Amino acid sequence: MNQQRTLIILKPDAFQRRLLGTIISRIEQKGLQIIGMKLMKISRELAERHYGVHRGKPFFDDVVSYITSGQVIVMAVEGQYAISVVRTLVGATKGYEAAPGTIRGDFGISIRYNLIHASDSEESASTELGIFFSDNEIVSQPLQINSWIQGE
Repeated sequence: MNQQRTLIILKPDAFQRRLLGTIISRIEQKGLQIIGMKLMKISRELAERHYGVHRGKPFFDDVVSYITSGQVIVMAVEGQYAISVVRTLVGATKGYEAAPGTIRGDFGISIRYNLIHASDSEESASTELGIFFSDNEIVSQPLQINSWIQGE
């Protein structure tokens, strides 16, 4: 069994388009557990820290401006193979290339306004969760139904 934690950010366009409940439902229906959640407006400093790996790239200022432009939902999610499961649910970065049935495939076309961020590796998940959550803000309690969903 490979229990993992990952970070998800529902970006300002998901908030503006009122897709929060729909996206959160997909995550929960897949069998993942939300173990931390915040409604917030990300500061420029926090955004620059989050996107630090992209500093110096041509799109850095654009992604920082975008993520700080409005309210977001930040979530810590846990489950078996959570990182790859969430990445599959989310779909390709470019909405116009994302497969139907994925979040970006069903609700997005844009590259820049792509609704959702999901950590891409265990290393980035650990780093990103540490940026947005303190240890006492994450509450993990096994659900009785996990054995049915995850085959534990």
